[in-house]
Amino acid sequence: MIIDCHGHYTTAPDELGDYRDAQKAALEQDPFAPGSKGLLGITDQQIQDSLENAQIKMQADRGTDLTIFSPRASWMEHHIGNENTSRWWTEHCNELIYRITELYPNNFSGVAQLPQSPGVSMDTSISELKRCIEEFGFIGCNLNPDPSGGFWTGPELGDRYFYPFYEVLCDLDVPAMIHVSAACNPNFHTTGSHYLGADTTAFMQMLTSNLLIDFPDIKFIIPHGGGAVPYHWGRFRGLVQAMTNKPPLEELVLNNVYFDTCVYHQPGIDLLLDVIPAENILFASELLGAVRGIDPDSGHYFDDTKRYIDASTKASDAAKALIFASNAQRVFSRLET
Repeated sequence: MIIDCHGHYTTAPDELGDYRDAQKAALEQDPFAPGSKGLLGITDQQIQDSLENAQIKMQADRGTDLTIFSPRASWMEHHIGNENTSRWWTEHCNELIYRITELYPNNFSGVAQLPQSPGVSMDTSISELKRCIEEFGFIGCNLNPDPSGGFWTGPELGDRYFYPFYEVLCDLDVPAMIHVSAACNPNFHTTGSHYLGADTTAFMQMLTSNLLIDFPDIKFIIPHGGGAVPYHWGRFRGLVQAMTNKPPLEELVLNNVYFDTCVYHQPGIDLLLDVIPAENILFASELLGAVRGIDPDSGHYFDDTKRYIDASTKASDAAKALIFASNAQRVFSRLET
């Protein structure tokens, strides 16, 4: 079995975007308007049509079996509106993922978006996480380390603000993938600098705080190959070594932190496999994600990441088996395969 731990519903019917546009239009009239949840009006047939010639076709074409699936990350947009705006939007997005997992239980397992409106406690995120895990059978969540959309105005990941949420993550035994949303700061390109910079920033926040010490059973996945982390592993080792109250980097992070393979060229995958232990790498492609074109050098799609792992000489067959399935089954302990 080949498990892709990182996929997004980027092909949703137009009604989802229409709903979001209506939310934004209402907020222009009154930024504090509570709004109402309302209805999307999306049929099962529309959902099927949105997937059959996209994610499901690509699973078959690329030789993958199951995608761990979440709402479109760039559309989480926690910085937009108020607490109710995020709540209604998040509930609709998660309910679509649930419907997908019911329609295609062999193709998709759900991961929750959270309603992380800036300045609001994590209580609403805790409630939505529990709803998705306990009622919908989801197996994880996406945690935004910067709900402000590129301005980093909120608490860092090691802040006590997040601790009640982390307690629930551990109680439910589900991992959180670190994933920002769209950047509203014009200095940052969303899927380039903001995504990769946030992955690196989140990792450093784990090192400078007591998060991984206070929650020895917590599980985080840092996507996009870990941002700059594998490339600068020696830098991070040296920084942690200078922290007199911390164990060595490997001891500090490798029981809790995992990296996916959303890296879109062979040398990048080879570096990841060379630096990070195979036990801490999960196969992923972002299906469908940030880079969808064909690489003129290889003639294949940039995001067909299974090809890179298959071709790599940096991992044994046993290591590749861990990366393609066993690690995901271990990290996502609620995953039924």
